[in-house]
Amino acid sequence: MLTRLATASSFALGLALPAYAAGPTQTDAETNVMVPAPAPTKPQLMFTLRGGVASTPEYFGSEENAIGPDLGFTFNYLALRSGRTFGNPDPWADSMGLTFGGSFRFIQERKTDDFNELAGLEDIDAAVELGVSMRYGTENFAAFGEVRRGFGGHEGWVGEVGADAILRPTDRLRLSMGPRLFFGDDAYSDTYFGITPAESSAALPAYDPEGGMVSAGVEFGARYQINDVWGLEGAVTWEKFTDDAADSPIVKQGSDEQWGVRFGVTRVFSIGG
Repeated sequence: MLTRLATASSFALGLALPAYAAGPTQTDAETNVMVPAPAPTKPQLMFTLRGGVASTPEYFGSEENAIGPDLGFTFNYLALRSGRTFGNPDPWADSMGLTFGGSFRFIQERKTDDFNELAGLEDIDAAVELGVSMRYGTENFAAFGEVRRGFGGHEGWVGEVGADAILRPTDRLRLSMGPRLFFGDDAYSDTYFGITPAESSAALPAYDPEGGMVSAGVEFGARYQINDVWGLEGAVTWEKFTDDAADSPIVKQGSDEQWGVRFGVTRVFSIGG
């Protein structure tokens, strides 16, 4: 389409030059027509994928960390045929004001055969948490809240709230840091911090925790834009178990402080448009 338009424009200009030398006429005015360039189109769908490595606790309350894959997905922009749009066509721009989105977390399985200190406890399957999120952002501050429901390893409800101070030392580098509070209901707390009478032992006595605040912590994140589609992203997290989670025998024999580190490469994808 672009080639055809360029060819037609050149041809029209070639006809107009000889006619202009003879003096302006009505035919000249009709021939010398500027053909506007086609307007750029926006992508119909734009999203960012992250892939890398992460170091996370082997289980909630563990003293040791394990290295594993780190995967992430961020929705950036969607344009419908009706003309309605969602998000921002600039994948590197933060959302301003109040926005809504999805929320996802994956929790790896806990196999007690892999940990001598958990002998006697039942295995816990891997879990997927799905839910919604709400965020309010400005140029240098953002606050968020998330609610998710578990499937698989646990069937409970969890929530998380947090806030970040945001700094931009350069146009390509973004830094953020802020507090995090994590909550879980009775089903969640029972799954990861509870011990049934059948599982109990001298080292791990029976324990029936209640839901509430599970942990409080802080996260430091960094993002660097290499070019329009590639970037680097990482984060360091620290959290401390609170209330019934902190009193769990599982946590007491391990650690009530949990550290996590992740680093990955991001890639922006555009589909359609």
